[in-house]
Amino acid sequence: MARRRAYLDWNATAPLGDAARRAMMEAYELPGNASSVHGEGRAARAGIDRARRQVAALVGADPQHVTFTSGATEAANLVLTPDYRMGRAPLAVSRLYVSAIEHPAIREGGRFAKADVVDVPVTAQGILDLGALAALLDAHDGATGLPMVALMLVNNETGVIQPVAEAAKIVHAKGGLLVVDAVQAVGRIAVDMTVLDADFLILSSHKIGGPKGVGALVSRGEVMMPRPLIHGGGQEKGHRSGTENFPGIVGFGAAAEVAAQDLDARNQRIGALRARLEKGMRDAAADVVVHGSDVARVANTTFFTLPGLKSETGQIAFDLEGVALSAGSACSSGKVGQSHVLAAMGCDPDMGALRISLGAETTDDDIDAALAAFTKIAARRTGAGRAA
Repeated sequence: MARRRAYLDWNATAPLGDAARRAMMEAYELPGNASSVHGEGRAARAGIDRARRQVAALVGADPQHVTFTSGATEAANLVLTPDYRMGRAPLAVSRLYVSAIEHPAIREGGRFAKADVVDVPVTAQGILDLGALAALLDAHDGATGLPMVALMLVNNETGVIQPVAEAAKIVHAKGGLLVVDAVQAVGRIAVDMTVLDADFLILSSHKIGGPKGVGALVSRGEVMMPRPLIHGGGQEKGHRSGTENFPGIVGFGAAAEVAAQDLDARNQRIGALRARLEKGMRDAAADVVVHGSDVARVANTTFFTLPGLKSETGQIAFDLEGVALSAGSACSSGKVGQSHVLAAMGCDPDMGALRISLGAETTDDDIDAALAAFTKIAARRTGAGRAA
C-alpha cells in the first residue's frame, strides 16, 4: 500500500473544502444563467447574491462592493490602473508604490507603465519600512495625479503580518489610495476592511478551501472605481463583464463562511503544530534559519533556510520523501529561483529557502513526516559538507 503523503503547501492552495464542494455540486444541477429573468436564472442569481454576502462578511465589507473575478491576479490587474472614475468624472492616478516583498501579481504593476511603479523597501525582518513609504509619498508630485500604494496584509512566503492600518494613515494623509492584498490573510487572521482603512481588498478563493479560478475585488465604496478590465455585457455592475462562474462563486462563498468560523481555535491548533515543527527542525539542524520568526506571523507558515541546501534540491528531496512543500510563491509555472522576498530583506542572494504551510486538515502525522524528512535531508547535507 502506498504511503500517505504529507501535504504542507496550503499557502499555494488549500484542498477543496466539503462545504464548497457541496455548494458547487448543487450549483452544477441548476441550468440557469444569472442574467436571465426566468426562475432558473433567478435561482442562479440568488446563489451569487448569497456568496457575495458570505465573502463580504469575511472581510467586514458591504456585499454591494464585492466584484467577483477569475482570481486574485485578475483582481490585481483590475484595480492597479492609472485610469479611475470619481462618479462619472475621470480621476488620474499617476504612480503606483509597491512594497518590495509583494506577490508578482502586484509587483508587475497591473496597467501602470513600468516607469510609474516604485518599490518601497522593507526591514531586515520583512516588514514594510513606514518611514520610507512616508518619504516617497512626501516626494510624490500630486499635480500629476493621485498616488496608489499596494501592500499585502500577510506575506505569502514568510507569513509576516504587515502594518497595513499604520500605512493607511500615511497613504490617506497624502490623498492616496490603498490597495491591500489580503489573499494570505483571510482565514488566518481576522480581516476587517474598516479597521484596516483599505480602499480595496484583493481576495482569492482557493487559498481558503474554495475552488481555483475565482477571486474578488472588494471596494470601500463605488464612488471611486477603476476602469473595467473586461468589457462586454455589463455583469458585476459593469465592473467585470462576462457570464459569472456560478459554481465557482458559490463555492467561494461557502469557503468564506467556513473560513470565518472558529478562527482562534484553529489558529491555536495550527500554531501548536508549527511550534513543534520548528523546534524539531532546530533540534535536527542547529544552523537552520527560520525567517520572520522574531516578528508577528500568521500561525501556519514556516519559511526556512538550511545553509548549503539549494531551494530546487530541497524541494525535490522533500517530495521524494513524500512531503509536499514549496520554495515560496507558486505563481511562476513551477519555476524555482531566488526569493525576491529574502533579497528585499537583505539576505545573501545565494541563500535558498523552503516554505512549509499548514492548514485545517494538517495532522500530527504530517508534522512527523516533515520532521523525518527534514532530519534525513539535513544529515545528508552535513555528511556531504553542506554542499547540495
